[in-house]
Amino acid sequence: MTELATPPPHVPRERIVDIDIYSPPGVEHGFHHAWAALQADNPDVVWTPRNEGHWIVLGGAALQEVQCDAERFSSRVIVLPKSVGELHALIPTTIDPPAHRPYRLLLNANLNPAAVRGLSEEIRATAGALIDSFLAAGHCNFTAQYAEVFPVRIFMALVDLPEAEAPRIRHWAECMTRPGQDLTFETARSLFFEYLEPVVEARRAAPGDDMLSRMLTSGLDGRPLDHDQALSICTQVLIAGLDTVVNFLSFAMRALAEDETARAALRANPNSITSAVNELFRRFGLVTIAREVRNDIDFRGVLLMAGEMIAIPTAVHGLDPAINPNPLKIDFARTRARHSAFGSGPHMCPGQELARQEVATTLTEWLRRIPDFRVAPDSDLSHVPGIVGSIRRLCLEWEIP
Repeated sequence: MTELATPPPHVPRERIVDIDIYSPPGVEHGFHHAWAALQADNPDVVWTPRNEGHWIVLGGAALQEVQCDAERFSSRVIVLPKSVGELHALIPTTIDPPAHRPYRLLLNANLNPAAVRGLSEEIRATAGALIDSFLAAGHCNFTAQYAEVFPVRIFMALVDLPEAEAPRIRHWAECMTRPGQDLTFETARSLFFEYLEPVVEARRAAPGDDMLSRMLTSGLDGRPLDHDQALSICTQVLIAGLDTVVNFLSFAMRALAEDETARAALRANPNSITSAVNELFRRFGLVTIAREVRNDIDFRGVLLMAGEMIAIPTAVHGLDPAINPNPLKIDFARTRARHSAFGSGPHMCPGQELARQEVATTLTEWLRRIPDFRVAPDSDLSHVPGIVGSIRRLCLEWEIP
């Protein structure tokens, strides 16, 4: 049984709620429904005895405030429990502004809209070929045959690593983002470093036209990345590139499979797919990370003490009815859908343009070939605990023409 932390004396009794952020209560009814229910039943900020004891933000505006205010909420530790998060130390996600800015510039240069547009034909061709490979079967394990292949194939090409290496790299990433795996957080990180060390040295000696080579040759403010910086930022890039979109795609496609009206709207107006993608990201925020409180502060009516941790489940921003009316409904006509699926503030995800392009292309190419589809009975829609929300197995089926 998981040991529960003793609430500190300054935590009001009415703010204590038993929530495991990696498997929130009620998750058997759906990951996002669970967070929406917690949000409806509790104040904006609560404290849980799980994962060594920490605060949780449940209000959308409060969550955005925590993400954006690096003066009060540090990114030095972003993984809970804190004893594990202290080991994370990957850059630039655990560096506060302004020190993080040179690293972000490196990432932005390789993932900006112009760079992603240059990949658009490769992304389209990859999506189409994958769908064509199972189209005639009238059925697919969407998670295994598409979601775990498509963004991974694109990303491995972007960093010029063999696609065959992706499964073990994803396994290391999952051991760093999901509890109860066969490797400890520290072991998985060490395996990343061992794998990347010869890659980094080879790219330094003979740079290619891939993202890792460009980061290593560009350097920081005119000087090259040192050994530890190179391993850390390359590890962070691989973790981010091989997990989030994989899981998001299953949530989005399940929603479309269950919503004939939404499918019809996209078929009738393919030009609306870009705005539809934003609505889907609004509805299906996935990532739950944290911030460390810098100094004793009063925040939303409670005292937060220096060194305490506060979790920021990004899903609750898009699901807050005060921000997005009727938030559990997918509404492609919704204007100004606001969310934190990619974070907010200085650490907003640099890969968001690539993620949006991958999802938009998936919808376009899928609906062109398979306009109507449904969830197949061999699906397992249960939740997989972890930093990133996940469906265990989504299977889809459709009529064969």
